[in-house]
Amino acid sequence: MECKAGDTFTWQRTFQEEEIMQFAEMTGDRGKHHIERDEKGRLMVHGLMTASIGTKIGGDLNYIAREMVSEFLRPVFAGDTVTCECILTEVEKADGFQKVKIKSVYRNQQGKEVLIGTSNGIIRD
Repeated sequence: MECKAGDTFTWQRTFQEEEIMQFAEMTGDRGKHHIERDEKGRLMVHGLMTASIGTKIGGDLNYIAREMVSEFLRPVFAGDTVTCECILTEVEKADGFQKVKIKSVYRNQQGKEVLIGTSNGIIRD
């Protein structure tokens, strides 16, 4: 896939309680805030589960990450719909692959940023 700086990709998903509990089991992260309801009756989504939305985009691009930095700005709860927007900020052609840098912004259904991040890696030809 031939890419250029400025290419933008999006993916969204709505998190379900059952998925949060499965993620807790798979990862061993059973922090109370993920398995017990808060005062509003909500379960909080794991930060890395939220960040995993971007892996769908990376998989579509056959992207191999070498470094990922995430800043978690707001909690995400079961029932929230989060959209991830990944923007290729730099693309450099190399022999057999492209070096890429990505900026990611994740927003909830109210349009509020919940996570921002950067990544760099490669896309093989």
